[in-house]
Amino acid sequence: MLKTIKNRLVLSLLPVLILLTLPAVANPAPPNSTGKAAPEKLNSQSFTLDQAIDYALANNPDMQIATERINQAIAQLGVALSAFYPQVTARVSYDHSDNPAQVFSMIVAQRDFTLNSIANINNPGYRQNFRPEIIGKLSLFRGGQDYQAKKAAELGIDAAELERSSVHNALIEAVTASYYAYLASIEAQKNAQNSITSITSQLNQTKLQYEAGTTLKSDVLSLDVKLAEAQEAELRATNGIELAKTSLANLLGLSGFQTFTIAPSSSLLAKPKPPASFNDLLDQAMAQRPEIKAAANQVEISLRKLKSEQGAYLPKADAYVSYGQNSPSPGFSSSKENVTAGVTVEMDLFSGFNTQQRVRAAERKAAEARETERKTKLAIEQEVKIAFLKLKEALARLHVTEASVLSANEALRLVNEERRAEVVTVTRYIESETARNKAQSNIIAAHYDALSAEAALKKAIGDWK
Repeated sequence: MLKTIKNRLVLSLLPVLILLTLPAVANPAPPNSTGKAAPEKLNSQSFTLDQAIDYALANNPDMQIATERINQAIAQLGVALSAFYPQVTARVSYDHSDNPAQVFSMIVAQRDFTLNSIANINNPGYRQNFRPEIIGKLSLFRGGQDYQAKKAAELGIDAAELERSSVHNALIEAVTASYYAYLASIEAQKNAQNSITSITSQLNQTKLQYEAGTTLKSDVLSLDVKLAEAQEAELRATNGIELAKTSLANLLGLSGFQTFTIAPSSSLLAKPKPPASFNDLLDQAMAQRPEIKAAANQVEISLRKLKSEQGAYLPKADAYVSYGQNSPSPGFSSSKENVTAGVTVEMDLFSGFNTQQRVRAAERKAAEARETERKTKLAIEQEVKIAFLKLKEALARLHVTEASVLSANEALRLVNEERRAEVVTVTRYIESETARNKAQSNIIAAHYDALSAEAALKKAIGDWK
């Protein structure tokens, strides 16, 4: 008999076990379900711009955080969907009492009622009751709260994916800006070193001439000043290199012991194109920027949550079934088993204004989401405008520096001829050479600034989403 009861319990639990194992079978977890790319150990690897972007997208912590938030949103959807599945609970209870009402209930539930039970109903003595049971419950209706929670969770996945797109867009722009800043600092350092070499050579010659009495002390002092300025420029460029490389390492997700170098890209030779009209760029930004879509998504989520809270005003209905046994001692007996099934409907008549306040809070949350959406649009409009103006300024500056380089080269050529003819002093020659080096440094900086401004504009319109 005991074996028969156990078989019945197994058969009754079998559908539940199958239901619980279906999700795991349908969606087996991959060996590395987090999707996180393991950082590579680099041995002085060299990065072009495209390689740096690809590596950052695979290893930057912000990208990994955004990916984990998507996984969290997927899990939240699973939590919301669980409300549509039956809930099954197994439990065992034990009671020991001499309360006449409870003892009489135990006797009847254990199917031990006899005529003698009536005679002793006021003084039944102590009795115990063991009840193992399995309870199944299914929510039939909850005022639409479960449905709205499910829709909000689905929108939450979209919001997490849009957040990842936003990080993707911003990360590419940051890597690009740091990459150009590094290369610009390298070129500035080279120009400063060339100036130091040239000025040092002229200073040594001028000192010999001063000692020979063929030149003035002021020429020596002027060259000392020029040398100090060139050395200061070299220090600034060297520090700029380290700062840009530190920033780039952080964006790539590299630790301090991982070394790398930067290789120029062929795209650096290309000159940025003039931007389209501001209105066209703004239209692209409003259509492409993930932040705008995410803000609209949050408005929709807040409205779904508001409807879910409003559903608390409606009645709730649940179906339930309970299978168990009542016995004075542990064990199973088919003669003592019982099954209860039914439906309950309930409705909150007064909750201490809890439901009203929750609805009011959800309404304010929806209003906040609308204002956040408006703020996001205004911020993006400003960002596009600033990026648009900076690119125009950078292109105009690049055009000016190109002309200044031609003028500086020609001026240095003329001064060099005058110096050979001993018409100008060495100071004038050094000034012309310094001006030429500065013009070359300016055009390089202007070129990289224009490329950085172009990247900032692409980020502003969501070109790398």
